[in-house]
Amino acid sequence: MSRPLRDLQRAAQEIAAGRTAVPVAVTSRDEAGQLAEAFNTMTQRLTQANAELNASNQHLQGELAVRRRVEQELEQLARFDVLTGLPNRKRFLDRMEEATRHADRAGHQIALMFLDLDRFKEINDTLGHGVGDEVLQQVTARLQATLRHTDTVSRLGGDEFTVLLEQVSGTDHVSEVARKILEAVRAPVIAGGCELVISASIGITLYPADNHGTDELLRHADLALYQAKAAGRNTYHFHTEALSTAAGMRLKIERHLRHAIARNELTLHYQTRTDARHGRVTGVEALLRWHSPELGDIGPAEFIPVAEDSGLILPVGEWVLQEACRQQVAWQVDGLEPVVMAVNLSARQFWQNDLAETVERVIRQTGIDPAYLELELTEGMLMHDSAHVLAIMERLHGLGLRLSIDDFGTGYSSLSYLKRFPLHRLKIDRSFVKEVDSDANDTAIVAAILALAKGLNLQVTAEGVETPGQVSQLDGMGCDEYQGFYFSQPAAPEEVLTMLRASRAGEEAVEKARRAPG
Repeated sequence: MSRPLRDLQRAAQEIAAGRTAVPVAVTSRDEAGQLAEAFNTMTQRLTQANAELNASNQHLQGELAVRRRVEQELEQLARFDVLTGLPNRKRFLDRMEEATRHADRAGHQIALMFLDLDRFKEINDTLGHGVGDEVLQQVTARLQATLRHTDTVSRLGGDEFTVLLEQVSGTDHVSEVARKILEAVRAPVIAGGCELVISASIGITLYPADNHGTDELLRHADLALYQAKAAGRNTYHFHTEALSTAAGMRLKIERHLRHAIARNELTLHYQTRTDARHGRVTGVEALLRWHSPELGDIGPAEFIPVAEDSGLILPVGEWVLQEACRQQVAWQVDGLEPVVMAVNLSARQFWQNDLAETVERVIRQTGIDPAYLELELTEGMLMHDSAHVLAIMERLHGLGLRLSIDDFGTGYSSLSYLKRFPLHRLKIDRSFVKEVDSDANDTAIVAAILALAKGLNLQVTAEGVETPGQVSQLDGMGCDEYQGFYFSQPAAPEEVLTMLRASRAGEEAVEKARRAPG
């Protein structure tokens, strides 16, 4: 009887020690045997429970590992850019806060650069976003190779990067870094099997010289970047207070311009175009003017770029077209023979999908004869997607109106568009007319334009004609039409009406004298 009891004792001790007990042999059917069977059953259940517990623990550990990995990935996504691996905007802002606090404590100077790739959108549009992504990754590698390990480069989104330089010694030091960055970016890039040459523009602000918060520092660097773009790209520019003042004025102009049409603050003046052979007024160009009660007279050079950037050029441009056509019809109602009304189109207007429908609606609403409406384009509008440009121009030409190229000679060198597009007139830019009677180069350029136009059966208008010498030189070269201060300055509609009547009266007097006997 003692042997089964000793076996039970050993099995119990194994279990107490945390080990799996060997089943106890059942040698009889008495109370000891029954106890052994019960003990074996208990041991099996305990073993099974332990196995289930271990499996549950392993599953829980697996879930915890997955959770930790997901949390790490989320942290990476929250603070780093997926494509380039660079710190993103959130991480950059945190880093900038740390850098300014450290600069305040240590008395150091830091520089913030805002970098943007020039014309990067053209790469995405023409070669695809995959090639664009390769370019961004290669630019990232070049920036990291150019900078110190203590500097921070971040990607804010798209093709926009920030560079944080700590412990800089002044503008000369920062300028040297900026030049190195521009040089590194300019090296040819191989992406998508193509060799690409790109450039960048950089805006820079210094702290604590520019003693503002992070958001304001970033805005100031962005303003400086805008100035670098305006200076021709592939360069850098430091922020100044003048830039902030100008930016504030732009915002003010935009805010007031949004209400200018409804408040009747916009007006049109008109400058006449004079026929070279007969001296009569054959057309006028509509020129936009704006008088704001709060801001005073704002010149087109100030508010037109703001209108372009903000998209306000679309409603403003439609108002100009409507008002110019209405005025041309009103002069005819006053008994004048019709003259050509020329209206400038901005690039943004030209590329809007419903341009032809808008022009057709204005023609219908105002009652203008489309043969006396001329839309002026620039060369830059015609240099992209020629098939689409041709379709737009043919739709406009199909309405019966005329199309001309303004500021001809200052745009692109390719002239192939002249034979493809339905054009009526070229307007020689004033920069060539200014010294046409005294500079041999300008004389040669104007002569070439006139010869080219005559060969293509296009009319030519010389802009910016201001002196008798210019008129004499252009007369001798066979120019068709003149526009400039020598003949008239831009004037209000009632003044132009007087000029048109005088031109008509003079023409009738010449005709009467020609027909007089003897």
